Amino acid sequence: MSMKFKEIQELSSDELQTKKRELRQESLHLRLQQQSGQLEQPSRLRLLRRQVAQLETVLAERAQKAGSK
Repeated sequence: MSMKFKEIQELSSDELQTKKRELRQESLHLRLQQQSGQLEQPSRLRLLRRQVAQLETVLAERAQKAGSK
C-alpha cells in the first residue's frame, strides 16, 4: 500500500516512527526472499526504499523546525 506524500506529512511523529519501523522490517524480509530466490515482486523493494526515504525526510524536516525554534 503506497502512501501519498501529503498523507505522510499529516501523520504524527510517533506514527511516522512506527510506520518506518514496519517498512524496514518488511524490507528485511523481502531482501531475505530475494537472496533465496523466492522474491515475486522485485519492484516492491524499490517502493519500500522510497517510502522509508519519504518518512525520514518528513521526520528530518520536523526535527529541523523544532531545533530552529
